[in-house]
Amino acid sequence: MFSKILIANRGEIACRVIKTARRMGIKTVAVYSDADKDALHVEMADEAVHIGPAPAAQSYLVIEKIIDACRQTGAEAVHPGYGFLSERAAFAQALKDAGIVFIGPNPGAIEAMGDKIESKKAAAAADVSTVPGYLGVIEDAGHAARIADEIGYPVMIKASAGGGGKGMRIAHSRDEVQEGFDRARSEAKSSFGDDRVFVEKFIVEPRHIEIQVLGDKHGNVIYLGERECSIQRRNQKVIEEAPSPLLDEATRRKMGEQAVALAKAVNYDSAGTVEFVAGQDKSFYFLEMNTRLQVEHPVTELVTGIDLVEQMIRVAAGEPLSITQDAVKLTGWAVESRVYAEDPYRGFLPSIGRLTRYRPPAESVSEGVTVRNDTGVYEGGEISLFYDPMIAKLVTHAPTRAAAIAAQADALDAFVIDGIQHNIPFLAALMDHPRWKEGRLSTGFIAEEYRAGFLGAALTPTLARKLAAVAAVIDNVGNARKRRISGQLAGRAVVFEHQRVVRIGDLALRCEVDRAAGGFIVTFLDEAGRPAGTHELRSGWHPGEPVWNGVYDEEAMAVQVRGRLNGVTLAHRGVAVEAVVHTNREAELAALMPEKQQAGSFKQLLCPMPGLVVSIAVSEGQEVKAGEALAIVEAMKMENVLRAERDATVKTILAKAGDSLAVDAIILEFA
Repeated sequence: MFSKILIANRGEIACRVIKTARRMGIKTVAVYSDADKDALHVEMADEAVHIGPAPAAQSYLVIEKIIDACRQTGAEAVHPGYGFLSERAAFAQALKDAGIVFIGPNPGAIEAMGDKIESKKAAAAADVSTVPGYLGVIEDAGHAARIADEIGYPVMIKASAGGGGKGMRIAHSRDEVQEGFDRARSEAKSSFGDDRVFVEKFIVEPRHIEIQVLGDKHGNVIYLGERECSIQRRNQKVIEEAPSPLLDEATRRKMGEQAVALAKAVNYDSAGTVEFVAGQDKSFYFLEMNTRLQVEHPVTELVTGIDLVEQMIRVAAGEPLSITQDAVKLTGWAVESRVYAEDPYRGFLPSIGRLTRYRPPAESVSEGVTVRNDTGVYEGGEISLFYDPMIAKLVTHAPTRAAAIAAQADALDAFVIDGIQHNIPFLAALMDHPRWKEGRLSTGFIAEEYRAGFLGAALTPTLARKLAAVAAVIDNVGNARKRRISGQLAGRAVVFEHQRVVRIGDLALRCEVDRAAGGFIVTFLDEAGRPAGTHELRSGWHPGEPVWNGVYDEEAMAVQVRGRLNGVTLAHRGVAVEAVVHTNREAELAALMPEKQQAGSFKQLLCPMPGLVVSIAVSEGQEVKAGEALAIVEAMKMENVLRAERDATVKTILAKAGDSLAVDAIILEFA
C-alpha cells in the first residue's frame, strides 16, 4: 500500500479523498493555485505544493507541475478527483512514465472511453444499446445543421472531451444548431482544450440513469447499482439519488451487465460510470462513460456501504477486488443535493465572494437516517471566479425514498450560507415538489416546472400560519431579552401587550403569545378577536442564532432567521418571506405608510454576475430586437449569452471583450 499520495484537484473532492486516505493511514499532498492558498484542502493535507496562477490552464491542468510536486514530496501515487486532468489519458501516461501510480484507469481505457465519440463506437461493438447519431468529425456549423436535419429534431450537440454539462446544447431547429454548435465548441475548447463536438438524437422526456462500475487489475469488474440524475439544469446535474425510482430489478441487472461488458471490453481497472439515457418505458441507450470518480458517488456509497475512494486506492496498489457481484446489496435510499454559488432568483447566475457565514447541518447518523456533507469551503473562505461554483454536496440516507427526501428537506432548511447567493432555496423547494416526490422525472423537469425561472416556492395559508407563529415567538423571545437588558422587568407597573399582528406575505394574522412549560402557546384570532386555532411551539432558540430549530405541534421544523426592523426574514422549504410583527396600534399606523417605489434600470444592460466579457455582439446606434444576443459573459467556466429584453437602440457601449466586470456593472446603455 502507498505511504503518500498526491491529490491533483481542489475543493470538496480533494477534501473527500484526504478523509479516506487519512483513515487508511496514508499521508496526503495537496496542490494549490494562487486563488487557493488558503483553501480547506490545503489545510487538511499533510503537505501542500503551490503550482501556479489562479487560471486552471496555468496550474491544475499543467501535467508537468503535478509531476514536479510528486517529485518534491515523494508522493507515490496521484488521485485526480474529477474534472481537470482526471480523464486525460496523456496525464495517466505521463505519471506512468515518471514511475508514479495513477489512481484511476489505465491510459488505454481512458483513451477508449474518455473520448465520447470513440466510446460510442466501442459501446456499439460491445453490443451496448446506443443512441442514433453522427460520430464523425463535424467540420462547421453548417455541417452540424445538415446532420441534425438527417437525424431529426431535437438533437444534442455535445463536446467529445466533455463532462459536467460543459460544451452541451440541445437544439430544436436548424438555427439553434448553428448557434449551439459555436457555443458548444467554444466552451469545449475553454474547459477541455479540445473543441471537437458530435451530434446525436435527443430522447424526448429522457431520464438520466448511470451505473457505477468497479474493476481491478486482475480482470474482475462488478457494478454497484444505479444512480438517477434526471434533475438537471443546463445539462448539469442538480440532484442525484440511488437507486432510481424508475428501474425494476430486471432492468437494473440488464443495464449493469451491459456496463460491465463495456468495462471489460476496454480492460477497465478502477471506479467508473457508464451513463445511459432512459425512456419512460425503461428502454435505455448508452450515453457515455466517465473514466473517473463521479461527483455523485456518495449516494452509491451510502446505499452499498462501499467506500469508492478506498477501492480506487486499493486497486491502484494492485490489490484484487474483495467484493463479488453477489455481495453487492442496495440498502435504503440516498439523495444528494449540489449546493452551488449561484442566484436562483436571477436565472441561476454565478455568485462569487466571501462566505461571511457558513453553517452546514451537522453530519450525523441517528435512528436510521444519515446526514453527510462533502465540502471544500469554510466560514470566512472565498468563492472564486476561476472554478466550478459548487460549495458542497449535501447527502441524506434513510430506509425509504420518502424518508431520505424528508431528511434532505430538513437538512437544507438548516443549511446557512451568507455573503454570497446560493441555490439552497431552490433545492429546498424541489424537495417539496409533488412531481419529484412521486418520482415522475425527466431531464426536462426543471425547464418544465419552472418555465418562468425560480421565483420562490408558494406561500400556502398553512405555511404562512406556521411561519407567523414562529415569528411571533421569536419576537416574544427578543422582547424579553431587551427588557432584561434595560431592566424594565424590575418595575411592576410596566405592562406589556401580548397580542401581536404578524404581517407575512399578503396576510395579516392576529395572535396571542403566552409562555408555557418548555415553550410557547400561540393562539390565532379571527376578525372578531375570538380564538381560531392554538399551537404549541418549543425551541431553544436565542437571539442571533441563524436557525430556529424547534417543534411546531409535535412536528420538527427548521426555519432560517434574519433580523429586520420590527420583525424577521424567514426561510423554509424554499419560501423566503418578511414577517413584520407589530402591536395592534403599530399595525394600524403601519397600514397608513406609503410604499417606496424602486427605480428601474430598463435602459441599461447590466452584468448579471461577476465575469469576463467574451464578446460584444452589437455596436453603438444599432437597433436590436427582443431576444437578440447583445453580449457573452463567461463565469465559472460557463458562457452566458445576454439578450435584449425588448426592442431598443444601442446608445453607448461601456465594456469590451476581455473586461472583468462586477455584478450589476453597466455593459451598455439604450437610447
